[in-house]
Amino acid sequence: MARPPAAVVFDMDGTLLDTERLARRCFARACRDVGWEPDMAVYDRCVGTTWEATERIIRQGFGPDFPYARMSAVWTDYYHAHVHHEPVDLKPGIVEVLERLTVLGIPMAVATSSRRPTVETKLELAGIDGYFKHLICGGETAAGKPAADPYLAALSALDARSPGSWAIEDSDNGVRAAHAAGMTVFQIPDELEPDATVLALGHAVLSSAHELLVLLETA
Repeated sequence: MARPPAAVVFDMDGTLLDTERLARRCFARACRDVGWEPDMAVYDRCVGTTWEATERIIRQGFGPDFPYARMSAVWTDYYHAHVHHEPVDLKPGIVEVLERLTVLGIPMAVATSSRRPTVETKLELAGIDGYFKHLICGGETAAGKPAADPYLAALSALDARSPGSWAIEDSDNGVRAAHAAGMTVFQIPDELEPDATVLALGHAVLSSAHELLVLLETA
């Protein structure tokens, strides 16, 4: 029989919620609205980072003439028009995993780069806000992902230690953060496959949360 985790900390976008595709579409549309063809390779480097890091990456990648402030405002409007009013689809198998963890009495938290008002709205609209004891959101730690800070803050809030606690992530930057925090990491890639340098960390890469459920059902 497998040993159950002491605590589980989830990323949100792309892990709990199927938001990454929506964010990509909104970004590409906003770029074209301000007269630029989007370079999605640059965008891909932003996945799993803070809003501040995203701005830095895009400004560097698109050059000094890129109207970032205008594009960002349009991008935010498109994105929020959806996520603040309509539930985002849950990733396959997530509800079953959350239910199983609840039955086992394992405390859960979210560690995300998104800001708290958006996080609370998304989770509430999706109907899963009640599963989590704590939320660690963008801007609430000294450093964001890929630094360990968000995961360390979540573990502290749950009164749990890194050894024996699980982190569930989709992005490479999130995996780097959870690995740096000393947690057991399960990566369920969303839009992007893991980079070779991330795979070298030796964590488990799953095809969906259904595989995670199999592990929990033996606990």
